Amino acid sequence: MEVFRDMEDVSQGLIGLLNANRAGAWVRRFLGKQERMIERLLDLKENAEGFFSEILAIEENVAQKLIDEEETAQRVESKLQKIEAELQKTSEKNDNLKANLDLLTKELEELKEMEQDLLKTEGEVDEDTTVVIPSAVYVSQLYHQISKIEWDYECEPTIIKGIHHGPNIAQPIHLDNTQHSQKFISDYLWNLVDTQW
Repeated sequence: MEVFRDMEDVSQGLIGLLNANRAGAWVRRFLGKQERMIERLLDLKENAEGFFSEILAIEENVAQKLIDEEETAQRVESKLQKIEAELQKTSEKNDNLKANLDLLTKELEELKEMEQDLLKTEGEVDEDTTVVIPSAVYVSQLYHQISKIEWDYECEPTIIKGIHHGPNIAQPIHLDNTQHSQKFISDYLWNLVDTQW
């Protein structure tokens, strides 16, 4: 602003110089003012260029920081997406494991119930067999003592096989119950027994 006043002064001075005849002194005085004014303008230009260079450097620095921040943000975003994908997979795996655990827990409960039922049934069978087996053992031993027949339990279910140990010789027994009636088989076996006691 001072420069403009100086220019106005120079203009006024030139007008005054033209009006008055003291031209030499006035011209030197105004040329000095003009020279100082040009020096100021050059200083202002240098200062402005310096400020402009500083501003450009600051802008470049800020732009580089923004680029760096953008790259960092992109890397962070990429890592975040990977973490989210892994979290999703882990969550799905966890859900599958929970479902399997629930299924296995249910199966375990069912097996425990079955075990309890089996233990209960086993207890009932034990009670029944303590009563029935001794009498069945007694009857089978008594029948063996009377009939003197040694049974072959490894034969087919439709075959009645064994050895009758008679008074003089051992006689093999081999009957097919699909070819003979139960009455015939019973009569045949009882006929082997020596009834003279």
